[in-house]
Amino acid sequence: MSGKLSHINERGEARMVDVGSKADTARVAIAEGTILMAPATFALIETGQARKGDVIATARIAGIMAAKRCHELIPLCHPLQITKVVVDFEPLADETGLKVCAEVRVRGQTGVEMEALTAVSVACLTLYDMLKAVDRGMTISGVRVLEKSGGKSGNYVASGHDPATAATEQD
Repeated sequence: MSGKLSHINERGEARMVDVGSKADTARVAIAEGTILMAPATFALIETGQARKGDVIATARIAGIMAAKRCHELIPLCHPLQITKVVVDFEPLADETGLKVCAEVRVRGQTGVEMEALTAVSVACLTLYDMLKAVDRGMTISGVRVLEKSGGKSGNYVASGHDPATAATEQD
């Protein structure tokens, strides 16, 4: 890491990075986050009894849409021709919440970490929205990049994360 912020010019002003001279490469990012809730709220998801319907399906679609629209939400993000977005949900062992994981792929000149993080965040927010009538005490935490590959900066794997255990949908 260079220690220099790429989105700040020499005068300290925000700017969009020019990626025009970068080569197109295959890029992948995987992010995760957790939403914790009361066991009774979790049971509503498990039994399909949430008043607003299939909360997992809705949160999955919301996460996919969010990844595709990331450049509209976060200033200075480039619009990307995303080739794949997968949003998965895994129950926590103690049945008090879900781990949300997103994988985003692109062949392009810039990475997709922000798209993966946005997918996870919006999926968690959607779960909160759909379940808040029964549990306003839910918490969203641990949103982070687990892995990224491609591009000049190379690969990254978060400390304590084993890429071999990443469970995302295959083509």
